[in-house]
Amino acid sequence: MADVGEVLMSVLSTIRVPKPGDRVHKDECALSFSSPESEGGLYVCMNSFLGFGRQYVERHHARTGQRAYFHITRTRKAKEDDSNSGSGHPPKKKPTRLAIGIEGGFDVEQELYEEDYKVIILPDRQEVTSDDLATMPDVVRERVSLSMAGIMSADSVSHALQVQQWDGELRQESRHAPELKQLDNGVKIPPSGWRCEVCDLQENIWMNLTDGKMMCGRRYFDGSGGNNHALLHFQQTGFPIAVKLGTITPDGGDVYSYDEDDMVLDSKLPEHLAHFGINMMTMEKTERTMTELEIAVNQRVGEWEVIQESGTTLRPLFGPGVTGMKNLGNSCYLNSVMQVLFTVPDFQQKYVSNIDKIIDEAPSDPTQDFKTQVAKLGYGLLSGDYSKPAPDPADETGASEPRGDQIGIAPRMFKALVGRGHPEFSTNRQQDAQEFLLHFINMVERNCRTGSNPSEAFRFLVEERIVCQQSQKAKYTQRVDYMVQLPVQMDQATNTEELQEAERRREEGDSSAPTVRAQIPFTACMAALNEPEVLTDFWSSAVQSKTTATKTTRFASFPDHLVIQIKKFTFGLDWVPKKLDVSIDVPDTLDLSALRATGQQPGEELLPEVAPPPLMTPDVEVKAPVLDDSTVSQLCEMGFPLEACRKAVYYTGNTGIDAAMNWIMGHMDDADFASPLVMPGCSSGTTPTESLSEEHLATIVSMGFSREQATKALRATSNVLDRAVDWIFSHLDDLESMDVSEGGRSAAESEGGREPPPPGPRVKDGPGKYELFAFISHMGTSTMCGHYVCHIKKDHQWVIFNDQKVCASEKPPKDLGYLYFYRRVSE
Repeated sequence: MADVGEVLMSVLSTIRVPKPGDRVHKDECALSFSSPESEGGLYVCMNSFLGFGRQYVERHHARTGQRAYFHITRTRKAKEDDSNSGSGHPPKKKPTRLAIGIEGGFDVEQELYEEDYKVIILPDRQEVTSDDLATMPDVVRERVSLSMAGIMSADSVSHALQVQQWDGELRQESRHAPELKQLDNGVKIPPSGWRCEVCDLQENIWMNLTDGKMMCGRRYFDGSGGNNHALLHFQQTGFPIAVKLGTITPDGGDVYSYDEDDMVLDSKLPEHLAHFGINMMTMEKTERTMTELEIAVNQRVGEWEVIQESGTTLRPLFGPGVTGMKNLGNSCYLNSVMQVLFTVPDFQQKYVSNIDKIIDEAPSDPTQDFKTQVAKLGYGLLSGDYSKPAPDPADETGASEPRGDQIGIAPRMFKALVGRGHPEFSTNRQQDAQEFLLHFINMVERNCRTGSNPSEAFRFLVEERIVCQQSQKAKYTQRVDYMVQLPVQMDQATNTEELQEAERRREEGDSSAPTVRAQIPFTACMAALNEPEVLTDFWSSAVQSKTTATKTTRFASFPDHLVIQIKKFTFGLDWVPKKLDVSIDVPDTLDLSALRATGQQPGEELLPEVAPPPLMTPDVEVKAPVLDDSTVSQLCEMGFPLEACRKAVYYTGNTGIDAAMNWIMGHMDDADFASPLVMPGCSSGTTPTESLSEEHLATIVSMGFSREQATKALRATSNVLDRAVDWIFSHLDDLESMDVSEGGRSAAESEGGREPPPPGPRVKDGPGKYELFAFISHMGTSTMCGHYVCHIKKDHQWVIFNDQKVCASEKPPKDLGYLYFYRRVSE
C-alpha cells in the first residue's frame, strides 16, 4: 500500500476548498437518509461536496473516480437531567414567547454530539487525521487543512433550509397610532366587569381606541371566542384599532389593527388608554394574551388529541411501510400526502422497485434530480431501515418501552426540490395539503412524459354537458381531473335544533354553551355535486344570443384511485377565512356507477360551433375588434394565460366576466388554449414581441424546464416571472409537445427515449366501485395554520401517521377528514 502522504499528493488537484455559494451537503446523504449520526457516518466528497452514506460512497468513487472524502461521525452525548432532583439545573422553561430558537420561545432541540473528523482515501480506505497532516509536505497540509476547515465551517444545505429561529411576536407600529383621533364622548372604562355592549359576553372583550366601545372578539372555528362584534363595529365605523381588555399591564397590552389585519404596536398606548380613564400603570392581566393563546394551540399540536385519538393508549408500530417523517417546521402537510401516495402501488413500482436503476442513472448532482429524490423518499418510507424507536436521552440503558417517536426520515432535500421556485411551497409556512397534492402530481406529470406515469392512478376524465334551455341543443366537453371536490351542505345538517340552541346560548353570553358540530350526510354532499348548475348569460350559438343553460357533470372514466376533497374551507360574509366544523358520515365503500357519463343522446342535437359576433369599432379603418381590457385583466389576475383571456373576451363578444369565465372553463383543454389570438385584420398573433428577460428565462430553465418552455410561459404571462412560474406548473398539458428536462436531463435521458406521447390524456378506466384506504385530517382554523395527520389502512388495520409517531389506530375519526383516498374494488 502506498504511503498516505504520496496518495494525498496524487489526488491533491481534486481536493477543493469550499467557496461562497458552494452547496455543502454534510448532514444528509444524497441517495439515502444516512447522516453523520448513522452507523458508518457520512462521507463528503472533497470535490463536489456531496454527502454519501456508507452504502453509497463506494458507488460514487467507482462512478466518478473521486478518492478523497471527508468523513464525519457524530455520537450522541448523554443529556443532563432536566429535573431539579439533585442535578443543580433548573427544569426546562415553559415557552412565554411565540418564537422558535430564541429566549422565551419554543426550544429547538439541539442534541449534544461528540464529533470525529478525518479524511478517507478510497479504494483502500486509508485514514488521515489532522495530526497526520502535521507531518506532511506544506502544500499537502495547507490544501487539505483548508478544505477540511471549509467543510466544517460551511453552513450545510439542510441547515440553511431548516427553521432555526423564528419570532412570531415581532410587531410593527400601527400607522394609525401616532395620529389617532379619539372622540371626546365622555366615555370612561371601569377597571373590571367588562361586557360586550351588544351581546353581554364577558370574555375576549376589545375596546376600540377611537370611541371607547367595548365589543367581543372574533369567533373561532370551533364556535368559541366571541361573536365578531368588535370586527363589525370597525366595518361600520372605520375606527381602526382596539386593545384587548384584561391583557393591559404597565408593560403594554394586546393591540389589533383591523385595517392592517394584524397585531400591532401602539407607542402612545398609555395616552390612548388615559383618554378613557384607564391608568395603564395600575392595570393587571386577567386574561390570556393572543400570544399565550397561540402558544397553547402550538403546544397542543404535538399531542394526541381529537383527531390524534387522545384518551387512548396507542401502540407504536415499527418496520417496513410504517416509517415516520420528521416535521421540518410546518411540513406536516407534505408528510401526510407523501405517506398516502407511497401506499399506492403505481408510485411504489415507479420509484421504489426501480431504485437501484434510478440511482445508477442519476445525474452528477442527484440532490437536484426529481426522480432520484422521490425514489429516495419512497425507499426511506417503505424499507423499514429508519422505522426504529428514537433513542430516549433519559434512558441510557434502553430498557424503557418505546415512546412512539421514531428515528424516521427528514425529507429536507425532497422538500427543497419540489418547492423550488414556488411562492408558497418554497417557504416554511403551513400549506394546504390539497394544493400540495396537485402540485406534486403536476411535477410527476412533468417528469414522466414518456414511460410509466404513476399519476395516472388518479387521473380521470370529466364530461360536462351544457344544454341551451331555449333551443334544447347540447354541447359536450371533456377535461382531465385528479380529484372530486365535494361542497359541504350546511343547510342539510341533521342536528339543526342542537346547533340553533348552542348558537342562541352563545349570543346570550353563556360561556358554558357546548360546542356542537354540524352533522352532514355524505349523500347530501354528493347530491349537491350532481345537481345541474344553472348558467345565466350563456351565449348560445344556436340562437345567437345570451340565454340560460344548464350544466351537468359526470365521470367519463373512473380512475384506479379516487381522491375526494371535502370543501371545509370557505370565506364568511366579512371575507374572513374560516373552517366549517362539520362531521360527515363518509362511507367505507362507494359505488359511483350511476354517475358515468353517457355522451350524446339519441336524437339530441348539438350546439353549432360558431363564434359570437365580435364587437367592432366605429372606425372602419381599424378592422380588429376592441377587447375589454378590464375583463382581460380580471381573468389574468385569476391565473389564466393572457392569450386565453383575450380569446375568452373576444369569443364572447365583450359580454362580461361571467360569459368569459364560462368560455374559459369550457376550453381549458383545447390544444390551442394559450396560443396567440389572431383577430380580423391581423396577420399574426397579438402576443407582445418585445424581448424577454434573460434573467427570467434563466430562472425558469434552472427549475428543469427547457428554454422553449420558459419562453412560452413568459410570453403567456406578459413577461412576469411569478405568474410565469405559476402558469408553467398549472398548464403542463400546453407543453406536451415540448422537450421537458428532469433535473437537468432531457426527456430522452430520463426515460430512455424520445417517442412522442400518445394523442390525448391517458386514463385508466374500470368499474366505479371503491373502498376507503386512507384519509388526511386537518386541525386548526384554516389551511394556513394548524396540523395535518393521516390514517392509512394497512393489512386490515388502520394506522395513524403523525409526523414521527406511527401507531395502530383505535378510533380512526373518518367523519372529520379533509382528503379521502379510495381504491377500486375489483369485481
